[in-house]
Amino acid sequence: MNARHPTESLGSPALYEQVAERLRARIYAHELPPGAWIDEQTLADDFGISRTPMREALKVLASEGLVILKPRRGCYVAEMSERDIDEIFPILALLEGRVAEEATGRLTSADFSRLETIHAELERHGATNDANKFFEANQTFHNTLQQLAGNRWLSQLIDDTRKFLKLTRRDSLRLDGRISQSLAEHRAIMAALKARDAGAAARHMHDHILSGRDALAKLHAQP
Repeated sequence: MNARHPTESLGSPALYEQVAERLRARIYAHELPPGAWIDEQTLADDFGISRTPMREALKVLASEGLVILKPRRGCYVAEMSERDIDEIFPILALLEGRVAEEATGRLTSADFSRLETIHAELERHGATNDANKFFEANQTFHNTLQQLAGNRWLSQLIDDTRKFLKLTRRDSLRLDGRISQSLAEHRAIMAALKARDAGAAARHMHDHILSGRDALAKLHAQP
């Protein structure tokens, strides 16, 4: 019987997947900003790996739309265009609206209490105008509601869409008054969930996502 290589582990992600995750984090944090050229060799040296897993990781990110591979020119961090934003946000609004609708019919009292705890974090970070912590709590809220909806196909579609949108979604919170507006929208969603009104929950979530797009458009329009 052939012995398995000692470094192999069925429970561990492949090296290139670990590298891809680390690169995603750098891209989302704008340590690798939109449009930046990616120096494969320097990054491989920083990570202490060869260029092979680095290239495989970049192929994964290219499939997600986070980087662009240009023949004979190298790899660049993707830049989200206005057209990208205009096309993606309405799709995400439909998907997340459906999440809110499906979750409403499945929520237990314990589930709603869990959402209330996360919403309280949003209120707390909104009161201090902490955009970074507000963003993270907001992500937790949406992810939790998505889990409670229990639709794995819907989750997969949303996760794939969010990977690209995370290039810019945090930016909308920099618009003056956007955090307060987002909080008001979340309160409306919570009220609909509490009332077990699936239709209202879907509408409020749909409008909440599109409101984020409007905030982003206003921010980009500023001189």
